[in-house]
Amino acid sequence: MSEIEQTPVELPRGIALAWGVAANPQRGPKREMSVERIVETAVELADREGIGAVSMAAVAKKLGFTPMSLYRYVSAKDDLLLLMQEEATGLPPEEHRTADGWRRALEVLFRAQVEIYLRHPWILALPIAGSPITPNSSAWLDAALGALAETPLAPSERLAVALAVTGQARWCGIVNAGYSEAARADGLAPEEVAAREAALFDAVIDADGYPALRGAIDAGVFLDEADPFRFGLARLLDGVEGYIARLDRGEPPASEGGWIELDDADVLEDKRYRAAAKASRDAQKALVAAEKALRQARRAQAQALKEARERAAR
Repeated sequence: MSEIEQTPVELPRGIALAWGVAANPQRGPKREMSVERIVETAVELADREGIGAVSMAAVAKKLGFTPMSLYRYVSAKDDLLLLMQEEATGLPPEEHRTADGWRRALEVLFRAQVEIYLRHPWILALPIAGSPITPNSSAWLDAALGALAETPLAPSERLAVALAVTGQARWCGIVNAGYSEAARADGLAPEEVAAREAALFDAVIDADGYPALRGAIDAGVFLDEADPFRFGLARLLDGVEGYIARLDRGEPPASEGGWIELDDADVLEDKRYRAAAKASRDAQKALVAAEKALRQARRAQAQALKEARERAAR
């Protein structure tokens, strides 16, 4: 057995609290206090006022205790944020267990994840520092992997699909929560926010500088009621379904391609390869600079045209 395997893993305090294996405080306030009460109060505060309003002092005030009382139970704000995320995330819906097939199960999980982000948008503002190894978060990952358990996908491929669906749900949550917040702040309906955004695009995007985007604007994509995230998820799952079908037929999966992977140190040190790689990087930098200069020139041209028309109209 390796030295790493022999060394016991010490759980960080926040993770230990989430799993209920952290040591209880030796002393505490006379009135009833618990980690659960602290976390529930913090979640309520974040839901009502945003994550920026959450501090140990603010939570303590809501509970009627001093901040030092809280630190006996939750020793750091980062631990509190982790526990808040765990509380707000909850467990995956039971519906995924009875869903008809892996695809339907993943769709159920996707929808439920988006709903969590809309109920608790502050979760989206929390930094991602690796996988949250907590009971509820682990249950969500387990649910997605379980949905794919009967497929011929390799374990690493099941994880990749689970992460792709989770990422799509998070992106959907970010955009929809942002629109909801903008609507709330400005007193507008979500469709009014979308209309305002479409008008702004229409005002600044021209066919010369952004021909494809201009075409999309003219086609009314920003006012289309179709859900782009549902479409994106469907196409993602179509791809997984097609991949699984190839495996079921015994066909080798199509090459992923597109990436240059070099593990040979001799190749990486080859002078001609290094020179070619440098030339490629330099060309890419030059292309970025040229595109930036082109955008600036077009903006200057548009401004000059606007000013010329204003002078002609006087």
